[in-house]
Amino acid sequence: MQPLIITAALTGAEVTREQQPALPISPLEIAIAAAECARAGASIVHLHARKADGSPTQDRETYRQIIEAVRERCDVIVQVSTGGAVGMTPAERLAPVTLAPEMATLSMGTVNFGDDVFMNHPADMESFLRAMQEHGVKPEFEIFDTGMISTVNRWLKKGLLQGPLHVDFVLGIPGGMAGTPQALLYMVAQLPPDASWTVAGIGGAQLTLGTLAILLGGHVRVGFEDNVYYRKGELAASNAQLVSRIARISRELNRPLATPCEARALLGLRPL
Repeated sequence: MQPLIITAALTGAEVTREQQPALPISPLEIAIAAAECARAGASIVHLHARKADGSPTQDRETYRQIIEAVRERCDVIVQVSTGGAVGMTPAERLAPVTLAPEMATLSMGTVNFGDDVFMNHPADMESFLRAMQEHGVKPEFEIFDTGMISTVNRWLKKGLLQGPLHVDFVLGIPGGMAGTPQALLYMVAQLPPDASWTVAGIGGAQLTLGTLAILLGGHVRVGFEDNVYYRKGELAASNAQLVSRIARISRELNRPLATPCEARALLGLRPL
């Protein structure tokens, strides 16, 4: 079985300091959290940017500051979000891709997102893909529901994509696919045979689906973007605490952790 790639989703766009006092917000705080997660076993950090007041932003300069600060402290794979936050324009969401990070997320459809709607028009999705290809950025395809993996497979048949692909199943969002083992097993069965995958379980689904992914040969995303608790009623002390738990479980199950260098090789990225 391949070494486990752990992604740390450090901040997200929705979580607040009131919900999680340890949430990193400034570029320096995010970079320090990234380095802590790298030491705990993460090989990818998934980045969202925030303004000084904590509100989400896709500002290119803020992302540049974050990426530079992360690079000064560790050699993890940097993955930026093009999801941004609900209501942002496609142009806003795409801004950090122009910095040519190693990876960026690409959501593969529109989804109800709690009380909001996260819009992804097909033409916008294709323009995001072209921009990533232009800047040499590897997309991670974000899958919130079954139709989205069908879209990935349709794009493959149309020749828009070249494998091997890497996808992230985001399960447990209110309005998306349930965060259950049955849902994950169904989604994995729809993948092309050479694709790799990560699961991001939301809330209480994070630990269950992460453990299942370790056993199935997938990879795992943890962090405050998806879950602020260590266990029910107990806030996690840090993103690194969540990474450490998955790393410990993986080692107990005799699956080694991927270093950033090994993760780059597994994902087809160039060495730093």
